[in-house]
Order: sequence, then structure tokens, then C-alpha cells
Amino acid sequence: MRLRDTCKTILYAAMILATGASSSDAEAPLHQRIDAEIGAGDAEFERVAADDAGDAAFARRIYLDLAGTIPSADRARQFLADESPDKRAKLIDQLLASPQYARRMQYVFDTMLMERRPDKHIQADEWRNYLRQSFAGNKPWDQLVTEMLTADGSEENTRPAAKLLLDRDMQTDAMTRDLGRIFLGRDLQCAQCHNHPNVEDYLQRHYYGLAAFLNRSYLFTDPESKQASIGEKAEGTVKFTSVFTSESAETPPRLLDLPPIEDPPPAEELYTVKPEKTVRSVPVYSRRLQLAVAMTDPSNIAFRQNIANRLWAMMMGRGIVEPVDMSHAGNPPSHPALLDLLADALADHDYDVRYLLRELALTRTYQRSSQYQDGAEDVSNDRFAVALLKPLSPEQLAWSMMQATCLTDATLDDLKAKYRTADAENDPAQAEDPLWQEASLHDALKSHVDTFVDLFGVPGIQTSQFDASANQALFLRNAAVLQSWLEPSGQRLTAHLKTLDVPQLVDEFYFSVFSRPPTAEEVQQVTLFLEEHQDNQDTAIGQLVWAALSSAEFRFNH
Repeated sequence: MRLRDTCKTILYAAMILATGASSSDAEAPLHQRIDAEIGAGDAEFERVAADDAGDAAFARRIYLDLAGTIPSADRARQFLADESPDKRAKLIDQLLASPQYARRMQYVFDTMLMERRPDKHIQADEWRNYLRQSFAGNKPWDQLVTEMLTADGSEENTRPAAKLLLDRDMQTDAMTRDLGRIFLGRDLQCAQCHNHPNVEDYLQRHYYGLAAFLNRSYLFTDPESKQASIGEKAEGTVKFTSVFTSESAETPPRLLDLPPIEDPPPAEELYTVKPEKTVRSVPVYSRRLQLAVAMTDPSNIAFRQNIANRLWAMMMGRGIVEPVDMSHAGNPPSHPALLDLLADALADHDYDVRYLLRELALTRTYQRSSQYQDGAEDVSNDRFAVALLKPLSPEQLAWSMMQATCLTDATLDDLKAKYRTADAENDPAQAEDPLWQEASLHDALKSHVDTFVDLFGVPGIQTSQFDASANQALFLRNAAVLQSWLEPSGQRLTAHLKTLDVPQLVDEFYFSVFSRPPTAEEVQQVTLFLEEHQDNQDTAIGQLVWAALSSAEFRFNH
């Protein structure tokens, strides 16, 4: 336990003794305290709150959120057949320990941090591999942020972490705007020229206080290797003038309203590596390195609230503060005490992202149905009384379609067979290692995922809204890659369905695509469709699977 955690525990115990409050709530698991906060002070909550989701809906939802794909038909059936009372908790733990979890988080945080901008100085594969390995090892969030803010790109082993800053070309304004949104939950862009005209607590000094950590750094390109890295000057101040008042001010580095960080007295030597035209300068004292310290300091409440809010939004479909990068007094949290609870619990557990996601997944809030209670259809989303619909991300959509059509399983079988026959000295057990399988599958199917990202991803935008474009509709209808997945050959789903009698076919189809058994009405509809097209079963089965993959039920997490 960190020193600050010990101090917090002592202070909390003292508060309980001083107020006479019971410690039972504090001793309850976090997921129970979360549910208590959701309904606190809302007399109508229990009346409007949705029932728990059924097992099939829960399994699909948790697979998508923690593994980034739907479950296979066999896994969905196994979960439904399991009668143990703790099977949901066991599935959550299983997914959090899986290689697919690291892949899912790689995509989530790549989108959050780089916002689908094009590569510039560090290749996306290196960066995403760095993220995947970080989440596979459950690296604490504050450590990950420290690495990204301190890496300068000059050393190969830490170079991928420098993408966050390097691919923004070390432009002070771009970095200030993005770091404020991504790590503090505050879009300070409109406070660059004056105090924000619409948000009273976004001040010009907040913008330039953050900029002061960064304005001495610059993009250096090695004249021989042409490789970019971060250089920094030992001097440079930040002055700003409001266009409204013409008042000028100077600020040292500071985050929001936290105390400023003053430079130390000038040393006799200002540089470890002095600036020259062909040399990357390195100062003795780096303002940029102080940013990581200030950002992750316990006094910076905004840092832990921001990431807690973003993880909540990932699981629940919207933030406690929504939009997630517009935290201010005029846009308060829907549940202030809940946001404090999540942020403090995350910090108390050393920024263990896996811990917080587990607790969120265990809540009744997360496990509620997406079906409204009668008479509660107009309940506002910020009450979290019903599970919100979440459009699948491009990556989730790609992996889920490949899973549904059995491309994933067929590709993995091919990879394992090729590995075993490629070299007599290859260890057959290696092909059964989940880490090897995940890495091999990720590389083999990467081009398909990139195709979906190019079409369904929107650069610079993170949104929970969904609007299908004409190009996306045309892709789902005519794209050669998708049509190839529907061909009734090899181990494809369509080929497998051909071998089954109609009742088995309908059941396998629904479990493969929708992760659930069909209703009686659906059995009747699909049976009738197949009977009407019995002269051309290949086409009929292909159309059936295509229609399911294009449906709203498939394209949303619900």
C-alpha cells in the first residue's frame, strides 16, 4: 500500500469516529456501494429501474465490453447451461484475465489517447503493442500516463510511449488542448485567448498553466536517421494576454488551481546536452518531466475523476459527467458522490484499471436489462436505471462479425496447423498457448480490423451516438470481404449451417450471431423462410446470416 493510501485510511477512520457514522458501508464491496449511490435520494428509482438482464444478454454484453467481441456459440451455450450462482462473477474474472481483454483495452485507449489521427513519427503497431502489453500486465494507469508524458522517443525500449506527444508534433497548443481533455476532463481550447465565454471555471491561466509544462519542448529530427524525438530548452516563460481586457500575465507551470511549480534556482550548467543545430538538447531541469509528477499527484483530483468517469462511460454507455471532456460547474456530475467514490477507490487501489472494471461489471447497475419498465420509457439516461444501448466500435464490429461467421476459429485452426508443420522443432504445446494464439490471431486478422476502422471510425471524435452513413450501408451490403465470410465453404458458419436439419440450423444460427436461443416466433419465421427457398439453400442461408449481421440487434451492445 502506498503512503498516501495509508494516510487516507487513517483519515477516513478518524472521520467515522468523529461523526459517529457506521463503517459498514465503507466495508461493503465497491460494487454494492456503487448501486447504493445510484439510487440514493431518488424515491422513484426502484419503480423505474429495469430488471436484471437475462444470462444471454449479460454474456454478450460482458464479452463485448471486456473482450471486444461476442462469445462463440459454444461459450454462450456453456454459460447459459451453468447453474452455479456465481457464474457471472466467474465469467467477469475469466475475461479480465484473458488475452482478449488486453486487446480490447488496447483499442479503447488507442482511440481515447490518439483519437484515430494518422501516424506521423511512431507506427501504430508499435504503439498498440505497447498498450496491449501494458494492459496485459495490468500496469497502473498513473504509471502508464507517467511513461507517456516522460518518454522522449530517443530510446528504442521507451519510444512507443512517446507517440502521445510526438505524433502531435510537439505543438504546444495541440498538446495543451488534448492533454487537458484526455487527462483532466476539461476542454480548455476556448480559454486560449481569454477566459472561456460560456464556462465560468475554464480560465485562461488554466490553459497557459498547462502550456507552461510544454512550451520549452520541441520536435527534433535527427539529421542522419531522420527519426523524430523530443528536445527541450532550459529557458522560456509563458505570457498571455486576454483579447477582452488586454491584461497581460505570466504563469509558471500549474494544473488548474493547484499551486504553481516554480523552477529551481538556475544551475551553473543549464544543460546535460547543450543545444546545437544537429543535436537534441537536454536540460538539467525539465519542465516537461514535472508534468507527469503534477498530473499524477494525489492533490490533482481531476486526474482520477477523469479516468474513473471514462471507465464508467465505457461500461455504462455514458459518463457520470457527459460529455466526458466537459467537466465544469455548469455541467456537474449526475451523481457527484458516486464520482468521488469511484475516483478515490481507483486511487486507493493504485490505479488498478482491472479492479475498477471488475467492480463496475459486478454492479446491478451494469447488469440491468436494456428493456424499460412499463411507464418508465421516458426515464432520463443520466439516472442509469436501465442499460443504455451502445453502438459497437469499429473494432468490436469487426471482431464480432469474424466470430459470428466463424472466420476467427477457422483462422486460428489454420495458424496452429501451419505452426506445427512449419518446423519440426516447433513445440506443439506453443500452439495451445492463449498468448501465442491471441498474438497470432491479432496479426493475421489485423487488415480486416483496419478496414472496419477506416470505414466506421471517425478521426478526432469519441462519441456514444450512432449514425450510419451511406458508405457504411453499402459496405455491409456489397463489400467483397464480408461476402467472402458468407461463402458456404471450409469452416464458415454458412457451411456449417448447411449440414444441420432445420431446428438445429435455427438454433445454431441464433447462438452464433446473437449469442442467444431463438424465440418460438423466430423459429417459425426462419423455418418458413428456408422452406420458401429450399431450392437454393446456399443463397438463403447466406442472406439469413447477412441480414442478421446488418441488424440493429447485432450492431449494438444492449
